[in-house]
Amino acid sequence: SFHTRRCIAEDPSWSLVTVPYLTELCLQHIVHNFEKNPILNYLLPEHQRKVVDRLSTSLPLSVTANIVSNEDYWKRCCMERWHVCDVSNHGDSWKRMFFERHLENILKFFIPNTTDPKQVLELIPLCKSYVQKLEIDQFLPPVRVDQKEESNDLTDTEEDADFSEAYMHHYNLKNIITALPHLEELHLTYGVKSCGMNFEWSLFNFTEQDCSNLAAAVKMCHNLKVFKLTRSKVDDDKVKVLTRNLLDHPCLLELDLSHNLIRDNGAQALGKLISHSRLETLDLCNNQIHPRGAQALAQGLAKSSTLTSLNLRLNFVEDKGGEAIGHALLTNTSLKSLHLGSNNLSEATAAVFSQVLAQNTTLASINFSCNHLRL
Repeated sequence: SFHTRRCIAEDPSWSLVTVPYLTELCLQHIVHNFEKNPILNYLLPEHQRKVVDRLSTSLPLSVTANIVSNEDYWKRCCMERWHVCDVSNHGDSWKRMFFERHLENILKFFIPNTTDPKQVLELIPLCKSYVQKLEIDQFLPPVRVDQKEESNDLTDTEEDADFSEAYMHHYNLKNIITALPHLEELHLTYGVKSCGMNFEWSLFNFTEQDCSNLAAAVKMCHNLKVFKLTRSKVDDDKVKVLTRNLLDHPCLLELDLSHNLIRDNGAQALGKLISHSRLETLDLCNNQIHPRGAQALAQGLAKSSTLTSLNLRLNFVEDKGGEAIGHALLTNTSLKSLHLGSNNLSEATAAVFSQVLAQNTTLASINFSCNHLRL
């Protein structure tokens, strides 16, 4: 009799599970070709998620900026690039944080006449929807071509700052600031953070041209609420240029000009600004404002109905200035916080303020530290 024998030739470990699903193969293909063909918004939400989780953080921004909105992707981009990431400083949005810090980095290391301006301009269409705040804590001046071969040690003085100002202008922010429709906060410092042994006064030169460029830019930045220009050797002439452009600003609420060189004429211009604008916070800490400047600020304060905070710490307002500010607070009903620390004040100012405290019901905080109020 003829017996048929059955042969089992299959792989016993083989299982249907190891065959990838067709959708999985498609998703792999989409991830692999994302740069050439970034189809994401046509996919189902669960598939979008899988694609985004696998996307490389080194993809060009021209591909990802306006297509990928997934926060986890931008969190990966931020964490890989910067060791310290405080997302609360950027409205709790990782995407916003990435573009704000990316743009800040480019501007911080931009060298006029050396760096290609295209670097900044090409980034604008990619980041303009996400940038609301810029904090630029250094601005580089142009590279000096005419380095003095044998400069003697006596040249390291303030006069160095005056050397051919034409070569010292910084990058003009106007093009970029006016192209960012959502920009609400701008913090600037004109100077070099880590110059080390290569210190020169010319590295800290906020020129007249810089000032007029910046003033024009801020004037056109219609949604700007907070403007800080600190540690930049801003003097009276430059303050006048800035305030002229800020007088009719529709949105500006906070102005910080601390750690500059503002004297009485600059304070007069700021007094006018206080009375003519919607400003709520003014910080003039560590300037050179004397009694006459404080009296001008007091006049503005008497007329203002919006200012809630005034910081005059580390100035020279003395009793004449202190008394003037006190008298203004007998009529002003908006100010909540006043800092007059380190201003060489004594009993005369204290006497006026004892009257202020008996009448004024708005003030919540006054600081008189480091003065000579005496017993």
